[in-house]
Formats: sequence, structure tokens, C-alpha cells
Amino acid sequence: MEEKNVNQNQINIELSEDVAQGVYSNLAVITHSNSEFVIDFIRIMPGVPKAKVNSRIILTPEHAKRLLFALKDNITKFESVNGAIKVVDTPVIPMNFGGPTAQA
Repeated sequence: MEEKNVNQNQINIELSEDVAQGVYSNLAVITHSNSEFVIDFIRIMPGVPKAKVNSRIILTPEHAKRLLFALKDNITKFESVNGAIKVVDTPVIPMNFGGPTAQA
């Protein structure tokens, strides 16, 4: 019998249904120590002065840098198809998201 050559570097990644739905975030707060980077993903809702961290990712510095490179690569590919992503110098997070202000 001939043995099949199995790629030792291949990883089988499982994605459950609840995780596959994702979590929407419109704000990320990044902090770091000498041994880890922490990224908190937050969703700010209009008219709500309080926001809750929906997800926290903790990375080693090496993995944080790999994430940076992967994001740069994906942004370059996105922009080559869709055009440049416009970024404002000072992001303003409107609490009413441009809609009418509620009145009582």
C-alpha cells in the first residue's frame, strides 16, 4: 500500500454557526503590555452614552505584527478592486449617527 503524503503544516479550522454570524463593531480599543496586545471590539449605538465590549482578543506581540501584515495585505487587495478607502484625520463618532435628535 502507498502512503499518502500529509501536509504537516495544514490546520483544520472549525467555525461554529454562532461564531460564523460574527459580531458587529464600529470601535476598537487597543492596549498592550510587554508581553501581549489586547484588542477590545465595541459597538456604539446612537443615543446611548454607554458602550459595551463585545469581544476581546489577546495576542502575543509576534501575532499582533502578523495581524498587522495580514490587514495591510487585505486592504491593498480590497483597494485595488474597490478604490482607496477614505479615512478622516480626526474620527468623529456622532452619537445620533446623523439622524434626527430625539425630543420628549
